[in-house]
Amino acid sequence: MRKDWSTSTGSGVDLHLDLAAGEGRRDGLERALRSAIRSGRLAAGSRLPATRVLAAELGLSRGTVSAAYDQLVAEGYLLARHGSGTTVAHVPDAGTRRSARSVAPLPHDLVPGTPDVTAFPVEVWLRAARRALNAAPSSAFGYAGDLRGRPELRASLADYLGRARGVAASPERIVVVGGYVQGLSLLARALGPGAFGMEDPCLPFHREIVTNASREIVALPVDGDGADVSGLGSGRRSPNCAAVVVTPAHQYPSGVTLAPARRRLLIEWARSSGGVVIEDDYDGEFRYGRQPVGALQGMDHEHVVYAGTCAKALAPALRLGWLVLPATLVDPVIEQLRLTTLQVEAPGQLTLAELINSHAYDRQIRLGRARYRRRRDALIEGLARLPRLGAAGISAGQHVLVRLPQDGPGEADVIEAARRRGLALSGLAEHWHAGHAATRPADGSQGLVVGYGTGSESAYRAALVVFFDVLADLYGGFETATSSLASVS
Repeated sequence: MRKDWSTSTGSGVDLHLDLAAGEGRRDGLERALRSAIRSGRLAAGSRLPATRVLAAELGLSRGTVSAAYDQLVAEGYLLARHGSGTTVAHVPDAGTRRSARSVAPLPHDLVPGTPDVTAFPVEVWLRAARRALNAAPSSAFGYAGDLRGRPELRASLADYLGRARGVAASPERIVVVGGYVQGLSLLARALGPGAFGMEDPCLPFHREIVTNASREIVALPVDGDGADVSGLGSGRRSPNCAAVVVTPAHQYPSGVTLAPARRRLLIEWARSSGGVVIEDDYDGEFRYGRQPVGALQGMDHEHVVYAGTCAKALAPALRLGWLVLPATLVDPVIEQLRLTTLQVEAPGQLTLAELINSHAYDRQIRLGRARYRRRRDALIEGLARLPRLGAAGISAGQHVLVRLPQDGPGEADVIEAARRRGLALSGLAEHWHAGHAATRPADGSQGLVVGYGTGSESAYRAALVVFFDVLADLYGGFETATSSLASVS
């Protein structure tokens, strides 16, 4: 039989300690603390309560607690510094149990998908949160509420998406979700029977989301005009698709824009078949050198679901996204939301609404657009010195597809060479649909999907130097990449 000691001390430290029956109090306290440290429940650097406070909470003498602390200091489990109290020491292997898929991060990173989170506008966000929460009704902090999301945010999004992305949006048709992945998962469960058409190549995790909902996937080959949707036409061999998922403004990972003729063909398919187009507008606001490409949803808001997030403009950790739905899909999506996660947390929604209404969100996007364009330009300038390589998808977003020559090292070789130098890269191979080799280009194109959003400016500069050195060693071209980084500041 064991006795649990749970204490909430005056020092603000909560401890849960197990004491085995028959143990002396000092021995039991020492063993319980060792166990907590070894298991990682008490992490290195954690501050323990003062001996007087812990003794009072546990009903022990102060001398017993002091003696236990002294013993664990001597064994190296604790550190005692005058004026700083007692803290947990770093114990090798304590709390380091990891899953088999866990990999230590490399010092340099050009993997796409994450913006520069060091540029998150903390002070702007805090000021907006203070204004929004002060003005919020008390009901905003309870369970009750519209499952579509806070009305303040849905109204702000309807205005913003209409003027910035050409989306035909009304607050009644907007559902706030916890990011694009949750939105895609909800749609995969809310739509009627049928397969999902998905671009080939595309983000592999998105395929997992769809297959996890027991949906078959139909691969749609991507060429210079975007996804080829001609196979969705009428005919006995045409796949029975409930939805088609596309990234029309900036296809991921190729970076091409869906051509006007393909857009029209896709809308015609949706109207004639009763299917739905899911538009993933993941980085449509970040376009360089010309006017942004308008949202596909503006062509037909009864057959297109517009999906967006603030992950690239602000930070992925906010977990704030939105679906602009056809009228017939609002209730089915809300029902799926009710059965899973209910609403997205309200304070973040209210804060984002305040950012949009004050135009701080627009300012943040403009700042990001200038920052990422400088980074893209530095990347393109360096690649231009490597004549055997090509770059695609450079007009928008936060990544570039670097095409590799057929008669040289393949993408696996480049990725491994970069890894040996401490640089993380992502290849094109993982983005192809398994079992759909027929949709791939005849030349067996290989490439690197290089992100230029991740990390601070200095971290990005350092990563580019390593990247260019790796490419120069493998393909030849130039001696140094330093001059290519002058525009990154």
